[in-house]
Amino acid sequence: MQTDSNSVGPAWDLSDEYSGVDAPEISADLKKVSQLLDEAQLLNGALASSDSQAAKESATASVKAAQTLTGLSEHAGTLLANVGTYAHCLLSVDSKNEAAQKLSGQLQNYHKRMGDVFEPLSQFIDDADEAVITDYLADPDVAPAEFLVRHGRERAHENLTLAEESLVNGLSQDGIHAWGNLYDQLAGTLQCEVAVGNETQTMGVAQASGLLMNANDGQRKNAWSAINTAWQQHEESCAASLNAISGWRLEMCKQRSRDQPVHFLDAPVHMNRISRGTLDVLMDVAKSSSGLAQRGALLQARAYNKEGYGPWDLRAPAPDIGSAGQPIPFDTAIEIIAQAYGQIEPEMETFVRMMVEKKWVEGTVGGHKVPGAYCTRFPKSKTPRVYMTYMGGQSDIITLAHELGHAFHAWVMRDLPQSQQSYGMSLAETASTFGETLVRDALLARAESQQERLDIMWEEISAFTAFLLNIPARYEFEHRLYQARAERPLRPDELKQMMSESWQEWYGDALAEPDPLFWASKLHFYISGLSFYNFPYLFGYLFSLGVYAKRDEFGSEFYSRYANLLRDTGRLSAEDLAEKHLGVKIDEPEFWQTTVQSLAPRIDAFETLLDEIVAK
Repeated sequence: MQTDSNSVGPAWDLSDEYSGVDAPEISADLKKVSQLLDEAQLLNGALASSDSQAAKESATASVKAAQTLTGLSEHAGTLLANVGTYAHCLLSVDSKNEAAQKLSGQLQNYHKRMGDVFEPLSQFIDDADEAVITDYLADPDVAPAEFLVRHGRERAHENLTLAEESLVNGLSQDGIHAWGNLYDQLAGTLQCEVAVGNETQTMGVAQASGLLMNANDGQRKNAWSAINTAWQQHEESCAASLNAISGWRLEMCKQRSRDQPVHFLDAPVHMNRISRGTLDVLMDVAKSSSGLAQRGALLQARAYNKEGYGPWDLRAPAPDIGSAGQPIPFDTAIEIIAQAYGQIEPEMETFVRMMVEKKWVEGTVGGHKVPGAYCTRFPKSKTPRVYMTYMGGQSDIITLAHELGHAFHAWVMRDLPQSQQSYGMSLAETASTFGETLVRDALLARAESQQERLDIMWEEISAFTAFLLNIPARYEFEHRLYQARAERPLRPDELKQMMSESWQEWYGDALAEPDPLFWASKLHFYISGLSFYNFPYLFGYLFSLGVYAKRDEFGSEFYSRYANLLRDTGRLSAEDLAEKHLGVKIDEPEFWQTTVQSLAPRIDAFETLLDEIVAK
């Protein structure tokens, strides 16, 4: 499929937030942040350790100060995040935007100071006795944060002293976060030499990644090889970055293990608001189900007349079995998605159309764009933005549906208190993957030819193999990385071997060859603010399918139940959310096993279609 000017996506418009990097509104917001931090700094003296005599004698003053500090923290956080989101959006479209780079760098000092200023509040909330917390939560403005407060106190044993936490916060800006920033710079500026037809073209990795969606197997492999060649030239830098990020986290686990041992998985499961037991059950079910997913991968290889599934096939479109595939115009993609969303509720269709009308979607093709897709949110206006590189492929429609699901999640929560709008990454994937499923089923229902049916089923099987094989392989690699990194830094060749073994373990006989440099090319391993950015996708995929399966059972009540489930993601653990809205226990295997097995008929249908095509 060749990209043309009619198929690429639109550019987003950020002017509703700021007119430019030098906009006076940015200066005003940052000035206000400084003022709020100054006010907060003066109040910190009123906070005292909960076990000190001073705290007992002035508990009322401490609680009042903590309540005021909470409001200041939310206000300052909103303003700072708004400017940060703006800079991030600009750099996503043009990683060489020097003005945006300077603005992003300028924000580091604000983040550092904010961490220092509000760390006493965090420690006060974590360390205070129950009576003090009850008084603190009695304030109507603070009460909505009860879940966050209770959830955060579960890890109070990990806290360092106030001085140590301040030191960690300060050093992290030029430490772990600097390594993450280095990777972002590499990803945004890396150039590839890709063989396209009879010529070699120079392009950014985002554009080269777009060729991985080409129907020509040779073209995909050329693009994959070119991307890996480009990353291989920087494998030492990538290895240094990955070793530094993982090493930093392991050292922090060691430092936080003073009261009881802290494992490298404790932070990610806590951040995702699930239990370690739930994660273990999820991965066990995925492992026991890998044979079904491998079958799907082998069927995809068969469709291309190959015996094995290659790493360049992860985003491959369905093969052309009769007519040349044409790029799907962006407007057509939006129409498909809007109508699919509208099957659940007209409000969802209206939302999709609004996102495009307001120019809140970025889908252009550019040499300096950062690879990938995401949804972000401007906290001041409470409006979402969707970012991707749209090139007209079938998988682009699914990606767009995924990110619009994230955006809808944010939209239905926009009227909630700020403290209830933050949710774990596992639950964050619920609406996005739900959106993918909606669009796939809608596309399949309207399919008229074998080619159309193949296209849609292909996307469905691609998702199944990605979530049940590729995501667990990433998890397996990262788990092994942290175990090995506890002993010493790893060399690039060792990382390649570890990645290859992880691929082989999960893909098994379905794999033509592993992707030894996947650890270098995959952004998710370098996000400095969080680790194990992999299992949330598997969780969200299967959890959303479990939600989707409730449509018939809940009938006309489904949309209200679904919207309320999304709204509760910021104030319940995943286990409590599932039990409240679905009546299931996700720390037991039955829910996950039933969900996976419900997909077996879809694999069967895909194989039947391939049989029909071969017979024809």
